Order: sequence, then C-alpha cells, then structure tokens
Amino acid sequence: MVEGNFVDYIKIHANSGKGGRGSAHLHREKYVAKGGPDGGDGGRGGHVIVRGDKNLWTLYHLKFKKHFKAEHGGDGSASRSTGKDGEDVYIDVPLGTIIRDAETQEILFEITTENTEQILLEGGMGGLGNWHFKSSTNQTPRYAQPGIDAQEGWFQLELKILADVGLVGFPNAGKSTLLSVVTAAKPKIADYAFTTLKPNLGIVEYRDFQTFVMADIPGIIEGAAEGKGLGHRFLRHIERNSTLLFLIPADSENIQKEYDILLNELQQHNPELLDKNRLLAISKSDMLDEELKNELKKELPTGIQTLFISSVAQQGLTELKDTLWKMLNS
Repeated sequence: MVEGNFVDYIKIHANSGKGGRGSAHLHREKYVAKGGPDGGDGGRGGHVIVRGDKNLWTLYHLKFKKHFKAEHGGDGSASRSTGKDGEDVYIDVPLGTIIRDAETQEILFEITTENTEQILLEGGMGGLGNWHFKSSTNQTPRYAQPGIDAQEGWFQLELKILADVGLVGFPNAGKSTLLSVVTAAKPKIADYAFTTLKPNLGIVEYRDFQTFVMADIPGIIEGAAEGKGLGHRFLRHIERNSTLLFLIPADSENIQKEYDILLNELQQHNPELLDKNRLLAISKSDMLDEELKNELKKELPTGIQTLFISSVAQQGLTELKDTLWKMLNS
C-alpha cells in the first residue's frame, strides 16, 4: 500500500558475497630450495544484514533501491596471508518490519527493537590455503579450497505500525479528525469514505509531559478479513497496537451491529486481536443532547466501556485520554 511517502510493503533482491579462494602458493626465498606450502586462506564474503532503526517510520527509502549486493571476500596470498573479508551490506528498516521469503512466503524474522541486527544472507566462507593440507605424506600440496558461493534471493518486507493505541472503525467514522485534534498529526480529512489510505501516527501529549502514540488505521469494511478492499493491508497494522479504540459515529443506524462487524473482522483476521484492551468511543456526539444520549445508552454494546466524544466540539477528549492512559498502564 503506497500513498505519498508512506510505503509499508516492498520487495527486494539481495546477494551476499562469495568467499575468497585459498592460495596454493609455495614459499620461495633465496637460498631456500624447497620452502613448502604457505598459501593463505580466502576472506569471508560479506553478509546482507537487516537492522532496526527507530527513526524510520516507512519503507519509502527502499522504494528506489531494491538490489543489495555485499562484497566478495579477497583471495588468500603468500606467507599465509588471509584475504580481506568482504564488506557487509546493511538494510535499515523501521521497527515492526517483517521479512518473508518472497517465493515460499515463510516469515524469516521480525525487527521490533532498535539496532537489532539479523543476517538475511550469510557471506560464503573463504577457502583454506594449501598450508592446511600439508602432512607427513604430502609435503607440498599444490591445491587449495575455493571459496563458498554467495547466496541470493528475493524477499518481502512488510511493515506493521508500532503504536500504543490503534483507531478502529468504518470509513468516515471520524478517526482522522480525532487524531488531528489530540495530536499534532495532520492527516487528510474529508467527508467521504476512504479518505485515509495509509496509517497515520500521532503523539498524544498527556499530563506531566507524558506521551503515548496513536495510529489512525484506514477504515475497515465488512469482508476486510477476506481481503475485500485493502483489508489485509489495513488489519495488519492493528496487530501491533496494545489498546484498540473503536470509533462509531453517533448518527450510525445501528451501533451494536457496526461494533459486531468490526469485532468479527478482527477475529477473522487474527483471533488474538480480541485479547487486546478495547474501548468504544461514540464520535460526533455534539449532535446529541442528554436525553438522546440516555436513549442511545440502552442500545450500546455490553462488555466494553463506552465514552461519548466530539472531536470538532472537543467534548469528552480529556476523559478519553485519561481512560486510555489508565488502560495502557494497567
């Protein structure tokens, strides 16, 4: 999914370095008629290494550089001199990145912490020089090992947003508006479905200079778990959030039904999502008076705490932040 500078999926090709050849050199020196074998070992080929970088929020920097090739190891030489190791190549990725084998779709590893390094492809080992093969029965071996071949392959990098609170709701539920009010983020906002085609992150400033991160996940539609719309891409980002804030507008025809559909889509995608903390906020509540709120409370889903908020009128936002903070730190 790509919009603007946000890229959360990329395919790359990587080559590790080949190991250097061992040397089959025989020692030659003035007045030394038969110096014997002194060929050095070949150097190791360079690794291709994936490294976590907390300053990156997207895979955009890899959009125009999709081929990574490590340096080959140097060949061994005389006087048992070992060849130079090939230089490693580093691929920096944001925290929350999953690396898959593009052919088998097997998940190889995940990067979730700063400066974590995982070898994607190992460089080939250098070959042994001929002095390793000297023995009582073979005084002057004239052979050495070749270096181990390089490895290569295609890989998929997928980003799952790391945030404390994930906003869950249908398109046009008011998620982007809420994010723009409680954080300094400036997501695209308009009165039609699917305004948001990319996750937006914002930092919510709480009391005593404390903060937490909120993510505006693009709107879910019914059937998203089966891949309708951009369902799989959207739902993937919710997996990393520790608390889910469901947002349903006050003018919804059936709040209970909308909540059930959202819950079902999460369960279909990954049942573990239902184990996360959940809070329901009824957005656009500035259109309700107390009498209407009391009537609406009778129709609200059970088993989940519910708050009435209005991003535009800035009603209930302090209580919302207080509740989220308690949930995040309970």
